[in-house]
Amino acid sequence: MKIVLAYSGGLDTSVICHWLQETYSAEVVTFTADIGQGEEVEPARAKARELGVREIYIEDLTEEFVADFVYPMFRANTVYEGEYLLGTSIARPLIAKRLVEIAAETGAQAVSHGATGKGNDQVRFELGAYALNPDITVISPWREWDLTSREALMAYCAERQIPVDFTKAGEKSPYSMDANLLHISYEGGELEDPGAEPNPSMWRWTVAPEDAPDTAEHIELEYLHGDAVALNGEPMTPARVLARLNEIGGAHGVGRSDIVENRYVGMKSRGCYETPGGTILLKAHRAMESITMDREVMHLRDELMPRYAKIIYNGYWWSPERRVMQALIDASQDVVNGRVRLKLYKGGVSVVGRWSEDSLYDADVATFEDDGGVYRQDDAAGFIRLNALRLRLAARRGRNLN
Repeated sequence: MKIVLAYSGGLDTSVICHWLQETYSAEVVTFTADIGQGEEVEPARAKARELGVREIYIEDLTEEFVADFVYPMFRANTVYEGEYLLGTSIARPLIAKRLVEIAAETGAQAVSHGATGKGNDQVRFELGAYALNPDITVISPWREWDLTSREALMAYCAERQIPVDFTKAGEKSPYSMDANLLHISYEGGELEDPGAEPNPSMWRWTVAPEDAPDTAEHIELEYLHGDAVALNGEPMTPARVLARLNEIGGAHGVGRSDIVENRYVGMKSRGCYETPGGTILLKAHRAMESITMDREVMHLRDELMPRYAKIIYNGYWWSPERRVMQALIDASQDVVNGRVRLKLYKGGVSVVGRWSEDSLYDADVATFEDDGGVYRQDDAAGFIRLNALRLRLAARRGRNLN
């Protein structure tokens, strides 16, 4: 049997690699993805070789991640439960896709991941894998083995002489963290008490807003069909835009959030997130739409957004409903072109200007001064009478509208 493993080179996936070899008598192919997590991925190659792996895939997927997953999601101003910008959720479909593709390339019958049986990621990985290859086998070691602690994993390595840096492995962070170019997340530790304030030392990407510069910084984003294509007049790739916004936003304390969310598997879970670039993109994109997008198109898309967010959060990126919704969302972005100017100051992002050749904003119509007859105010009387008709009829028949 041949199995493709999503492999980080850390303690968990090193144990999984050996466990798959031992339990399934399998040949393991490792796949390590660079999606902007900020860690060197090349050392995973040497670690995999020490485990006897012959086929090793290490790939930089950062541009594909932002261009084909993050940007399409942000065209809908997607937010889960009012706060979460879906940084972890949106990375899983890409990893699932490459696992299945590598399985096809190498003749593997199965794929495997390191997600636990308690979280959302197992669902996201496996729904994606089955959608892309209905005949693939998915192996989830955390649902099968009896290794239930970090100490048990380290003992497993010691017993079998698995090459792991025990000094590093023993330096256990109190948090379970996930990072990519869109965000970094923190769970566990004192965060399991929803009333406990996070330790200030936890945050890695952003300064505390109170410690941010006392001088505001202005930036300008240029949009084409709903996607940011330039920053401060400099054309950039999607990944470069997001990386630079992370740097700028992080320096001003932008993008921190502390959330209790509803997991798909049924429980409530607290997580803290840093999403500086994504927070800026969300604000800027909405501002660009505000002058370019038709009202009813905007409202229709906004009504769909919570459902779209739930689809992504729950792991249904590779689904017919997401494809249909994406087509509508993408069509709505044809006219979302122009420039947005923003001010960053002590954790806040403010829109201070927006310009577009596709703008529907007409100063002559909107002015509080004399509009020269462009807008006939007496037309509003009939408009109001017609819209009040159903309310007046109901009130006359004794309906309680109070």
